[in-house]
This record gives sequence, C-alpha cells and structure tokens, in this order.
Amino acid sequence: MKKYDVILFDLDGTLTDSALGITTCVQYALHKLGIEVEDRTTLYPFIGPPLLDGFLEYAKLGREQAEQAVGYFRERFSTVGLFENEVYPHVETMLASLKEHGKTVLLATSKPEVFAKKIMEHFGLDGYFDGITGAELDGSRVEKADVIRCALSRANITDCSSVVMVGDRKFDIEGAHEVGIDAIGVLYGYGSRQELETAGAAAIVETVEELRRYLLN
Repeated sequence: MKKYDVILFDLDGTLTDSALGITTCVQYALHKLGIEVEDRTTLYPFIGPPLLDGFLEYAKLGREQAEQAVGYFRERFSTVGLFENEVYPHVETMLASLKEHGKTVLLATSKPEVFAKKIMEHFGLDGYFDGITGAELDGSRVEKADVIRCALSRANITDCSSVVMVGDRKFDIEGAHEVGIDAIGVLYGYGSRQELETAGAAAIVETVEELRRYLLN
C-alpha cells in the first residue's frame, strides 16, 4: 500500500451526509420553475457534480433555465439547506488521527467555497484542515480537477507523488486523475462500486474506519 502524506477530501457524501439539504433545495428550485418532484430521493444524482451540470444533465433544463435554477437553489441553501446536513459517524475521529500522524489534510469540493467554510465551521471540522477550497459563486473553478489544483497550489504542494483524493463519486476520481494523483472511493456516500471502479479508483473502502486504516497504512 502506498503512503500518502497529503490527503484531499470531497465534502458531500464523503465527510457529511448532505442529501436532505441538497435534494430539498433542488425540489425548491424546480418548483419555482413549475416542475414538481414528489420523491426527493430521485434527486440523489445532484449530490456530487457541479450544480449547474445537475440541472442541465439530470433535470434536462436549457442553459438559461438551469442558471435560473442555480439561483433559486441558493436562495434556500444559503440560509437553510446548508445545515440540513450531518457529519458521518467516525469522521471526526478519522480526521483527528490523520492530524496526529502529521498528515496534511485539505478540502476540495465543487460546492461554493463560502458555503463549504460555513458548513465546516458549523460542524467544528475546520480545525482539522490545512486548507478549504471550493468553487466560486460565479461558476468559475467548479470542475473537480480545477478545485484540486487550486487546493494544492494554496498549500504550496508541487510534488504530488504522495497526494491522494478521497471521494464518493466518479467526479472525484476523474478529477484526481486529470491532475495526476491517486484517488480512493468510498461506498458509504452516493456513488456505487461500479461507478468508482469504472472511474479508476486506486482503492475502494466501505466504511470511514476502513478509510482511516487505509490512509494510515
């Protein structure tokens, strides 16, 4: 097993279970556009990819409507939805262990950075991280590879031989590969084993405790 000194984490579906907040806000946005979705679990594909892509690909909206939907989503998410969220069991213990072993721990999320920081502070996880990087509200730096590059640049990390990305969706794995780093997939989030294997995850773990052991060898 390879030794990793720098570990980047996705947020939604990897550190926190954000399904309630995200899907409820997608429901709200679609309702404002006259589209009703009764079963919010059908909106789980929105967890992971950039939000605009979700409205384009999964809701099949045109570009103008999709951009409008993003605005409606943020109306609710910025005040209510971001806290309809909970930290997965044992995540804080894992993060504490990584810091005790001298690991550099970074957040790399396609969620807007301003919201990511509020969520991390709200749950008291921000103190375990050496950097928190997300997307910009204007839609720039939204692709996972761009977020990873920015996170590494901010941390002054140029040698990527001992860097790994941890996430629950193919976007995390593919983004890591684009940057030239390994990626670990987690199955307790919202991606399937097949999705993570097809994307080329270097390893796939089923639980947070298994992830902790893997990262600490």
